[in-house]
Amino acid sequence: MHARGRVRQRMGITGRIGLFVFLLMLGACALSLPWSLGPVGGTSSAARLARSEASNLSLNLLPPLWIALDASDASRVQVAADGGQYIPGRLLGTDRLGRDVFARLLAGGAVSLLVGLSAALVAVVIGTLYGAVAGAAGGKTDSALMRIVDILFGLPSILLVVLLAVAVDGLLERRGEDLGPVARQALNLATLLVAIGGVSWLTMARVIRGQVLSLRAQPFMESCRAIGVSPTRQFFRHLLPNLIGPITVYAALAVPAAILSEGFLSFLGIGVKEPLPSWGNLCSDGLPELNPIESRWWLLAAPCVMIACTLVSLNFLGDELQSRFDPIRAKR
Repeated sequence: MHARGRVRQRMGITGRIGLFVFLLMLGACALSLPWSLGPVGGTSSAARLARSEASNLSLNLLPPLWIALDASDASRVQVAADGGQYIPGRLLGTDRLGRDVFARLLAGGAVSLLVGLSAALVAVVIGTLYGAVAGAAGGKTDSALMRIVDILFGLPSILLVVLLAVAVDGLLERRGEDLGPVARQALNLATLLVAIGGVSWLTMARVIRGQVLSLRAQPFMESCRAIGVSPTRQFFRHLLPNLIGPITVYAALAVPAAILSEGFLSFLGIGVKEPLPSWGNLCSDGLPELNPIESRWWLLAAPCVMIACTLVSLNFLGDELQSRFDPIRAKR
C-alpha cells in the first residue's frame, strides 16, 4: 500500500498557520522582485542601479516611517528633493549608505529563500538516491556506503561549508577579472547552495535507507522480485511512492536549516556578497547600529523578524507533515 493513501486527516491549526505564513513570506518576496530589483530614477549613477542597491549618501540613516523626522533629517530630504536627487523610500528607513531598507529586505528575502529551497532540493535528491541505493543493494555495498556517511557525520559540516565558500571566493578574487558582477554573484550563489546542500543530505540518506530496508521485507516487494520486476521499476513504481512521506517531512525541515546556514555565512561575510542583499548580510549591517549613543534597532530587527517568522512557520509545517505521514504519531 502506498503512503499517500494512509493518513488523510485535516491539517492542524499550527500546520495551517505555518503554511500560510511561509506562503505569505515567499509570495511577498517573489512578487516584489520587479519592484525591488527595478531601476530607479534620479542621478545618473542611481538610474543604472536596482532599487535595492541605489543609494544616496546625503540621506543615510533616515528613521522609519513611524518615527517623525527631526529638523536636520527634514532639511536633508528637502535639499535632495529641490536638487532632483534620488530619495529612497522611508517605510523602514535607510541604511548607512542611504539605501532603501524595505526594498533590500524584500530582495534579500528572495535571495535567502532561493538559496534555502535550492540547497534543500539538492540535499533531498542526493540523500534519497544515496539512501535508496544503499538500502536496495544491501550487504557489503550497504555497509561501505553507510560507513562513508558515518565518517562525514564526524566532520563539522558548517566548517566544510565555510572552507568551500572561502576557497571559491579566493579563486574568484584571483581569476575572476574576466567575469562580470552578475556572473560572479551567480557563481557565488551556486557555490553556496551546492556547499550547503552537499553537507545536508546525510540524515536524509540514513532515513531513506532505513525505509527502503523496511519496505524490501514487505510482501508486495517480495512479489515484485518473484515475478521478475526490474530494480528500476521496483524503485520508481513501488518504493518511491512509499517514500514520499519521509521525503516531504525532511524537505520541510531541511529548508529552515539551509536558510539558517545561509544567514550565518552571509552574516560572517562569506555567503551572499554585497551589493546583493540577503537576510544574513542585512543582520550584519544592522548589528553595528545597536549602540548606547543612538540605537537604530530597526535595522537589525527587520531581517531578524523575517528569519524568525520563516523558520518558525517551516518548523510548524514540518511538524504537521510528520504527524500526518508518521503512522505512530497519527494514531495518538
